[in-house]
Amino acid sequence: MEVRRREEQGARKAAPRPAARVQAGDALPLPIRHTNLIFSALFAASLAYLMRRWREKIRSSTPLHVVGLAEMLAIFGLIASLIYLLSFFGIAFVQSIVSSSDDDEDFLVGAGPAAAAPPARATPVPAPAPCALLGSPAAAPEKMPEEDEEIVASVVAGKIPSYVLETRLGDCRRAAAIRREAVRRITGRQIEGLPLDGFDYDSIVGQCCELPVGYVQLPVGVAGPLLLDGQRFYVPMATTEGCLVASTNRGCKAIAESGGATSVVLRDGMTRAPVARLPTARRAAELKAFMEDPGNFDTLSMVFNRSSRFARLQGVQCAMAGRNLYMRFSCSTGDAMGMNMVSKGVQNVLDFLQDDFPDMDVISISGNFCSDKKPAAVNWIEGRGKSVVCEAVIKEEVVKKVLKTNVQSLVELNTIKNLAGSAIAGALGGFNAHASNIVTAIFIATGQDPAQNVESSHCITMLEPVNDGKDLHISVTMPSIEVGTVGGGTQLASQAACLDLLGVKGANRESPGSNARLLATVVAGGVLAGELSLLSALAAGQLVKSHMKYNRSSKDMSKAAS
Repeated sequence: MEVRRREEQGARKAAPRPAARVQAGDALPLPIRHTNLIFSALFAASLAYLMRRWREKIRSSTPLHVVGLAEMLAIFGLIASLIYLLSFFGIAFVQSIVSSSDDDEDFLVGAGPAAAAPPARATPVPAPAPCALLGSPAAAPEKMPEEDEEIVASVVAGKIPSYVLETRLGDCRRAAAIRREAVRRITGRQIEGLPLDGFDYDSIVGQCCELPVGYVQLPVGVAGPLLLDGQRFYVPMATTEGCLVASTNRGCKAIAESGGATSVVLRDGMTRAPVARLPTARRAAELKAFMEDPGNFDTLSMVFNRSSRFARLQGVQCAMAGRNLYMRFSCSTGDAMGMNMVSKGVQNVLDFLQDDFPDMDVISISGNFCSDKKPAAVNWIEGRGKSVVCEAVIKEEVVKKVLKTNVQSLVELNTIKNLAGSAIAGALGGFNAHASNIVTAIFIATGQDPAQNVESSHCITMLEPVNDGKDLHISVTMPSIEVGTVGGGTQLASQAACLDLLGVKGANRESPGSNARLLATVVAGGVLAGELSLLSALAAGQLVKSHMKYNRSSKDMSKAAS
């Protein structure tokens, strides 16, 4: 993620800056909100005047083409304001429709012409561009050796950087094979167990992984059917933990035989929180007041929303530490998980604020108040991504027959373990038995960011006796499930197949964002099933026995490998 550090005022003036692109908002030397107000008023006034004059001419049978000076000025004002308003609002919208693909995760902060992939000379398909963080392709020799053996030797000797292979060769599979052999020679380690063939390396370049040498195989199990909100889902889970899929499957069975589960999405908004330093705390407080003033929200929203046709600013929450101001932006992101989308919108707002607050020093576009991939109370309280509650009532006979326990034991266990035990441990969002198990397995299977399991697994599991203590009410409340159905790993073939299994592959064109929200409810439903089954195993004393049976292989793997 791009980090913008502004140096001292003098150095900033002396440093050459690239020419800024002229935009509609530069029509007048005024803040953009004032410019918009002036041209909007001009458009409305001109149109109203011309309509009134033309109506009078029609009534008096005066030719419409006969115009006076005032009418000529009104026509000129109408055309000028119309051009401005179309340039400011319409062009960006049309360009976003034409240039954007189904996923808005392609918006990368700081991306520019330099980041574009140069076309390959030999084929019409453009060669992939290496990650800018790895270095410059100019470090490689002008002419690449033709033989693979020569290229491997040059990579080992340090004459050819490994990261330029995809770009210079134009063959991602060949580049991975050469890099793999170079790594083997440099380390002296055999990596025969890591497969190379059978994977589309073109699909990951520039979006999923750099410097590939192979791929890791993970088994995918299916738990279900999960009866959720009247629909049946077969939940894909990629894991190497024995008993996990079987246990979740048992929970799905108990839920289905009790009539199913229901879910509700409370919030849907991805966050990004840049940190800016002002000269004084008083000045930081002025910026805080500006950001939180309801009168400024429409202007900030307009600037923010220009980043994408799906990005819609929902709110800004500010916090101060000395003269440092942390601004937590929240926005809807359609069916994308949305980190890149919200980051681009935030960058637009920061650039806009620079006009009114030139003394603002942006330290980082992420100030950890977001908070991404770290346990944080702000996510637990305010939510991030999708905030979901999922619940079910499990019948008494199902508790006894399928779960092999009783309602009273489950309620007591949940109170002592998930609530009191987690409190003693000082847990932050961890008032559950093993929510992260199910979250991570579904995340890996469906191409989500596994590292976001940290906050996505925030969950409190509640169990209560209902219907005179005969039946069991169970619920999971998960305030920060961060998922998407477009962008990133969701475009890979295997992960896309798992999304398709759930019926949420790609973007929903009729109702943008509904696929991602549905995926979040499935995650919560899977957690509900997993919590129900594990707690039942603990209450019945079956956990160790089941793990010894299903999580310990008696097969001699050394003989199998030979």
